[in-house]
Amino acid sequence: MTRRAPTGAALLQPGVTKAITDAVLAEWAEQGYARLSMESVAKRAGVGKSALYRRWPSKQEMAMAVLADFSVALAATPDTGSLRGDLREALDSVLTWLTDPSFSRIMPDLAAEATRNPELCAFMKNMIGTPRRERSAVMLHRAVERGELRADVDLELLQDLLAAPVYWRLSVRGFPVEPTYLDDLTDLILRAVTTTGSA
Repeated sequence: MTRRAPTGAALLQPGVTKAITDAVLAEWAEQGYARLSMESVAKRAGVGKSALYRRWPSKQEMAMAVLADFSVALAATPDTGSLRGDLREALDSVLTWLTDPSFSRIMPDLAAEATRNPELCAFMKNMIGTPRRERSAVMLHRAVERGELRADVDLELLQDLLAAPVYWRLSVRGFPVEPTYLDDLTDLILRAVTTTGSA
């Protein structure tokens, strides 16, 4: 799915774009996607609705473009020189993403909406999931080239392991994620996928 590029007028006003972005995230977190509207975002950002429509043709494209920009920017591609260091930094970035005050409230709503809205689900996959995974894949391919990661490791499954346990602990179990949890998770992943079979 192709994102609509902002017009020249939009690109000339980065301050306005920042105000709109902040307003979208705040309104979505407070009101939910169903009650999110171009009008409420424009009012909160202190701009006219035309400023929004110059950037996006619909609420759905506005919401997903803003959320994608926010989410992909937080997808780490660490290059610490070791697989363990890279994995640990990647897990930190996942935690930062999932515990953001606005996103932590948006994520459950987004997941629920996506089950009812196939187009929104496609936006979420193509604009957030795929770009984030492409970034983490760079880190994993480097580890394969260094000989730290087995060449036969399922990289798709490994990328699931970089986010799923943190999400499950936070959102499903409602437990905090301490640094020791991330350290232990890093070592567990390493034992499963490294060429030596141990951290």
